[in-house]
Amino acid sequence: MVLMQRIAALVLAGGLSRRLGYPKQLVDLCGKPALQWVLDAVQRTSLEPRVVVLNPDIAGARALNTEGFLVVVNERAGEGQSTAIRAGLAVLPDDVDAVVFFLGDQPFIDPAVVALLIDRFRSTQAAIVRPRYADGPGHPILIARRLFPELVSLEGDTGARPVLARHRDAIVTCDVPDRSIPLDLDTPEDIERARQLCREQCREP
Repeated sequence: MVLMQRIAALVLAGGLSRRLGYPKQLVDLCGKPALQWVLDAVQRTSLEPRVVVLNPDIAGARALNTEGFLVVVNERAGEGQSTAIRAGLAVLPDDVDAVVFFLGDQPFIDPAVVALLIDRFRSTQAAIVRPRYADGPGHPILIARRLFPELVSLEGDTGARPVLARHRDAIVTCDVPDRSIPLDLDTPEDIERARQLCREQCREP
């Protein structure tokens, strides 16, 4: 029997975009902010509750539609990525069994990949489930509640990578051979590529 655990969504958009020098979450992609693409994709999944962690610089952005999300403003964004993880986990109900982590600078997440993660978790009860794309492992990543204490103990400018490394033998993968690792918006070149990709998507029937 498949157990129907409660699985939450946590969108991490609490960073300060130091490499670009401006909020990459608000970069315009075909008429809407990059982060909105992420939020819209999450809305098309079965995950709930849905939480988005924002840094103070973008928390009041009128262009963002966060309806359906619990919004958490990460006032400690300057202390690094770990603070966004802690802020998001802190607001989750006690009956959440796992969280799917999304990065706010990966606008082209496929909800179908999320469905694969959910199915694999419910059938295996793995501590960590992540997709393996044609060019390697990537996001989003599902992490079970039993690892939440380790996530909460993270410090500094680090994401969940140390936890994944400690539990590499517990990671279950979902193969997504027809897709590449979702694009990160880390450089001006990435942003231009993302604009080209969204223009191509908008032209699709």
